[in-house]
Amino acid sequence: MKPGSRKRASPSPDPVPVRLALPGFVADRSEATARVERLLQYQFHNRSLLEEALTHQSFAAAAASYQRLEFVGDAALGLAFSNFLYLTNPTLGPGALSTLRAANISTEKLARVAVRHDLYPLLRRSCPRLDLMHPEKGLGEQESGEKPSQIKVGQFTESVKQELEDDLGTAPYGGSVVKAPKVLADIVEAIAAAVYVDCTFDLEKLWQVTRFLFEPIITAETIDEQPVSTLHELCQKHGKVAQFKTWQKGGTTVANVFVDGTLVGMGSSEQRVIAKLNAARDAVGKLLGEAKQQVLTTGIGHVSGAEVGELRECKQRLSEQCISKHWSKPIYKLEKEDGPAHDRKFLYSVQVQAEGRTFVTLGKPFSRVKDAENSVAQEMLKLLSIQMAISSD
Repeated sequence: MKPGSRKRASPSPDPVPVRLALPGFVADRSEATARVERLLQYQFHNRSLLEEALTHQSFAAAAASYQRLEFVGDAALGLAFSNFLYLTNPTLGPGALSTLRAANISTEKLARVAVRHDLYPLLRRSCPRLDLMHPEKGLGEQESGEKPSQIKVGQFTESVKQELEDDLGTAPYGGSVVKAPKVLADIVEAIAAAVYVDCTFDLEKLWQVTRFLFEPIITAETIDEQPVSTLHELCQKHGKVAQFKTWQKGGTTVANVFVDGTLVGMGSSEQRVIAKLNAARDAVGKLLGEAKQQVLTTGIGHVSGAEVGELRECKQRLSEQCISKHWSKPIYKLEKEDGPAHDRKFLYSVQVQAEGRTFVTLGKPFSRVKDAENSVAQEMLKLLSIQMAISSD
C-alpha cells in the first residue's frame, strides 16, 4: 500500500473539529484578477503581477508567489502613509506620526481590509491547512505535525464579518478577541505592491488607487491614546492607580492593565503602542460596565454609566435636531489643547446657524475628543432650548 493511501484509509486518531465553513476559492483566475481590478477601478498593464500577488508560496505550480511583492508592499504602504500623515499633520512630532503609521498598516488593520473586501478566496493555494493556520505560526510550523490552533483564518473572517460597521470604526487598530492571521495582511500588501510596480513605482498613483481600502484612516483625533487617557482619568477620580505590564510572545507584544493589582484589561499587537491601546480600551470598557463596581468603588462614589452614555449621545442628538429643523450642520472647533501627554485635555466650541441667527458656545475640557465634542453639543442643546423658548413667548 502506498504511504499516501495508507494515511487516507485510516481516520485520524485525534481529528481537529471544524465548526466554521472554510474560506472559499475562486478557481477561475481571470475572474479573480477581474474582481481586484473592479475593486480598485484600476486596469493592470501587466496582469501577471496581480496573479503573482494572489499566489501563496504553497502553490507548487506557481513560478512565483506573493512573497517578493509583499516585501515591496510593506515598504511602499509605509512610505505612502508617511507622506500622507506628514502633510496632513503639520504639528505632530515623529513619535505621534510613527504611532499613526503603525496603526494604519498594522496586521490587524490590513487583515480587516482583506476580510471586508473578500480577498482571501482569490488567493491561489494548495495547502488546505492554510485555512486553519494559527496566525502566529508560519506554514512550515503547521506542516511539521503540529495541530492547528483554535484561532484560524476562517474564525477571524467570521468574527470580522459579524462586527457592526460602527464597531470597525471605533476599534480601527484591532483589539478583537480573535487575533489577525498575517496571511490576510500579506495579501493586501502584495496587491498594493502589484499596483506600485505596474504604475512604474509611482507612489502618488498607488495612494490614489488604494487609499479607499484603508478607510477609515486612523487619525490623531481617532487614536490619540484616548483609551489610555480615559483609563487614567477614571482611576484618578476614584483614587486608584493603573499600571501597564508588557512582554513579548514571539513577534507579538502582549499588554495587561492592572488597577491596584487587579487585572482589568488585556491587549496584543505587533506594535507595542497598539498593544497598550488595545489593553487600555479593554480595561475602560470593563470599568465603565458592571466590573467597575468591584474594581473602582471601595467606599468611593463612582461615575454613572448612564451619565456617560447620555453625554455621548449629545452630538448625535444635536445633529438630528439640526437636520429635522433644516438648520446648517454644526461646526465643531478645537479651541484649546492642554496638559501632559498622559493627561491631555481638549476644549471644543460648536457653531450652529438657526432661525437666521448664529449660536456659538463652549463645552468642558475632556481627555477624549469625542467626549469634549459631546460636552459642547450638550451645552448647545441647552442654549438652543432656551433661545427657542424665548422666541416662542
